[in-house]
Amino acid sequence: MTTTIAAHAKLTLSLAVVGVRSDGYHLIDAEMVGLDLADELTLTDADATSITVTGPYASGVPTDHTNLCAKATTLLGRPARIVIDKRIPHGGGLGGGSTDAAAVMRWAGIDTTEVAVRLGADVAFCLHGGRARVTGIGETIEPLPYIERVVTLVVPPLHVSTPLVYRAWDALGGPTGEGPNDLEPAALHVEPRLEHWKSRIADCTGISPTLAGSGATWFVEGQRDDALAELIDEGAAVRVARTIERW
Repeated sequence: MTTTIAAHAKLTLSLAVVGVRSDGYHLIDAEMVGLDLADELTLTDADATSITVTGPYASGVPTDHTNLCAKATTLLGRPARIVIDKRIPHGGGLGGGSTDAAAVMRWAGIDTTEVAVRLGADVAFCLHGGRARVTGIGETIEPLPYIERVVTLVVPPLHVSTPLVYRAWDALGGPTGEGPNDLEPAALHVEPRLEHWKSRIADCTGISPTLAGSGATWFVEGQRDDALAELIDEGAAVRVARTIERW
């Protein structure tokens, strides 16, 4: 049997790094929401797991055992042939890999946080969706009332590694962001070109954007795609997204 599942992006509206565990994992206090932007996974039971990636953001996505979907099938003991139509930017801070792994869990009928965090800190929220306060290393999900909102995402042609950002946060002495995201200074340290895009978005909209998670995506509240259209010619993707309730 073949099943198709939507794997929705997550957007981190605010993120405070509140501590570091003895094992090196960072403790956060964040507000996250699910978006209508989604990858599409087609899964078929198989004797061994194989992964094919298509779509506008297929480039750079691993198709071997390092892909979180492959790790999920191994952890769950449920090999599958998986085709991922990649519509969420890879390395964009929107939880693309985590939400794909969460989709594999839903396909397998597993919905426990304990299993999700074994795959990755963001997988627990991506399994839940909606709007939530997320604490611990990402494993504690406190559902919040749904609020309908519109945001405009600007995705520069950059890839930012989340582990490198957290390492930079440690090396910089745990800086606090000027806005709602404590990881912004560390992300700018890892990928200085992010500052250019932040400035361009502010120039176009008159609004200082917020970095999505560890980057590279920036976002502003409201539908601002017309104001940001010129950034498309500069290599960025601009997309209006809407929050969705728990899937």
